[in-house]
Amino acid sequence: MKEKKHIRIGLIGTGLMGRIHTNGYKRVPDFFPEYEYVPVLQACCSRREDKAKAFAEQWGYKSVETDWRELLKRDDIDAVDICTPNDTHSEIAIAAAEAGKMILCEKPLARTVAEAEGMVKAVEKAGVKNTVWYNYRRVPAVTLAKQIVASGKLGKIFHYRANFLQDWTISPDLPQGGDALWRLDADAAGSGVTGDLLAHCIDTAMWLNGGIKDVSAMTETFIKERVYQGTGEKKKVTIDDACVFHCHFENGSLGLFEATRYARGHKALYTFEINGEHASIRWDLHDLTRLEYFDHNDEGQVRGWRSIHVTDGDHPYMGRWWIPGTSIGYEHSFIHQVADFFHSLETGEACHPTFRDAFETQKVCEAVINSADERAWKDTGVDWIEKV
Repeated sequence: MKEKKHIRIGLIGTGLMGRIHTNGYKRVPDFFPEYEYVPVLQACCSRREDKAKAFAEQWGYKSVETDWRELLKRDDIDAVDICTPNDTHSEIAIAAAEAGKMILCEKPLARTVAEAEGMVKAVEKAGVKNTVWYNYRRVPAVTLAKQIVASGKLGKIFHYRANFLQDWTISPDLPQGGDALWRLDADAAGSGVTGDLLAHCIDTAMWLNGGIKDVSAMTETFIKERVYQGTGEKKKVTIDDACVFHCHFENGSLGLFEATRYARGHKALYTFEINGEHASIRWDLHDLTRLEYFDHNDEGQVRGWRSIHVTDGDHPYMGRWWIPGTSIGYEHSFIHQVADFFHSLETGEACHPTFRDAFETQKVCEAVINSADERAWKDTGVDWIEKV
């Protein structure tokens, strides 16, 4: 067996996404054992030393930092994983690129197009490997959907529709801001459901169906004021609680997107459906190992929606896991992204979505917010070149 090459990880942010990403780093050597490059949990960083030390002890990081700038100075860090709130992504990523570190960044790439553009310029100038954690691409059923669309089985695409429904912010007693609720603070998050939930939908949509040309959107903030954590004062809520937009894709198809945190009964209902000339597909995160498929070319007596249980060894990624018919979960999409990132170090190819890919998603998100604010159609300026 070839000697392994170690990539020493510096994790910045030890919250939920830090745990999820770290699980990916720990699983890849076991389930992708032939890969030349392997992750080493070198250091984790949190502003609170006690939190950083507890995380390091639980997950196996060799050392801790309380200032990300100090982590970037270290010669024993090869790759930086940014798992912090959105308002810090740009500063950390640009500094990491200038330090010559590979970068894995949580989504969305940034709060604004301007921030994202600076990040793209920095990584491309430095020539550092980069990727953004739009993990749903690597759910095997979604990857299979990509293969089916790319094969031409659907024919000309007419419609793409997606929604992402949650219900966790309905209570008016829920505060905004702080470590756990920064997503309700526009200064930290940039936007509400548009940058959090719709960003996932948009990334998947453009990966499957090509670039989005223009959008017409509406947003709503249902609870106008919330107590701000830390100060205890009531402040105006400036994020979008819900957003709906329709759009034109570059291939001529129409898109319809909805996201909300006010859909009582739905914790994380992400679905998409694509209708084509010859066939249609649809997927539901709540049943993530299945892809539904309708083929009009079937004989009339047996024509109907079929459910493909994406668990066989010849399905995307599934040959790495258990016996056919048994399921994997949400966390495996992150393991797959880690695996693809490390494999890309061998092949020299990009690990999509790159910062540039995520920059195009950022353009759509910003156009959506601007459209809703101005009650007008907005061109996105998207230049979608990713073909894989």
